[in-house]
Amino acid sequence: MDRTERFYKIDQLLKERKVVSFAALREAIGVSRATLRRDLDYMRDRLHAPIDYDRDVNGYRFGKPRSGPRYELPGLWFSAAEIHALLSTLQLLGNLQPGLLDGQVTPLVERLRAILGRGDHSWEEVEKRIRIFQPGRRESKTAHFSVIAAAVLKRNRVWIRHYNRADDRETEREISPQRLIHYRENWYVDAYCHMREGLRSFAVDAIRDAMLRDARAKEIAKAELDEHLASGYGIFAGRNVQWATLKFTPQSARWVSAQIWHPKQRARVEKDGTYILEIPYSDDRELVMEILKFGPDAEVVEPAALRARVRELHRQAAERYS
Repeated sequence: MDRTERFYKIDQLLKERKVVSFAALREAIGVSRATLRRDLDYMRDRLHAPIDYDRDVNGYRFGKPRSGPRYELPGLWFSAAEIHALLSTLQLLGNLQPGLLDGQVTPLVERLRAILGRGDHSWEEVEKRIRIFQPGRRESKTAHFSVIAAAVLKRNRVWIRHYNRADDRETEREISPQRLIHYRENWYVDAYCHMREGLRSFAVDAIRDAMLRDARAKEIAKAELDEHLASGYGIFAGRNVQWATLKFTPQSARWVSAQIWHPKQRARVEKDGTYILEIPYSDDRELVMEILKFGPDAEVVEPAALRARVRELHRQAAERYS
């Protein structure tokens, strides 16, 4: 707990309990006697807190406001990661459909808003001035998601009817779910597919029907899951890992150099300012989409097959505008 947080904690305790002993303050904020005395002196002398010691009850309390500057705590707010987590949680809760959590959601939302509004900012102002957009989020049926989530936690197999968007067809299969993944605003289930006899990732929103089975799920070790499903770039995975070398123009390098595409990526800046990025991949579908986003500012150096595929897609795109 840093110093500003201690001030807020002391302020909270004095407002809630009216009178707080020195020992109780120390226990609550976890500091030495000398540190607590310095904090109380600082709050009185520099922040103009009307903190009085009451000998009759052997404790500290807020007295009458003093003359002079008004007592006010310094601003206390959140890091970028904290505000993103809080606002994302509020947004997700706001999108919930009626379900088992009906009686729990409203109190939880109010609690989050109370946390969000601490310090110098009300939660209404925070939600008004800071927005989080989730482009590309796909809706999945609540019933199917619940079945998949139950199978993951209960360690049961599940029958699914899965829609393959690439081939525009449905297949029925039995899977042993291993874990749920929230990736780029969408849900996926990593599972052992008993039809294909191997690990696969399925988009939950592409599951058209799902039924829980009584059979126990086949267990896959975490190390094997990570090796198979996290070795290459993106959500599409496999054991056959290749490395792609990409070259970005100096202008696009200002953005790409600040991004992490993969934990094992290698990167360097050339003398002319171009940015070279090397990343592992197993399936090129998502990687190709990412490369195409940069248009003429990105070039596939190798491998030759990936370079040819991106070149052909650029050619087809150009033909549409010719």
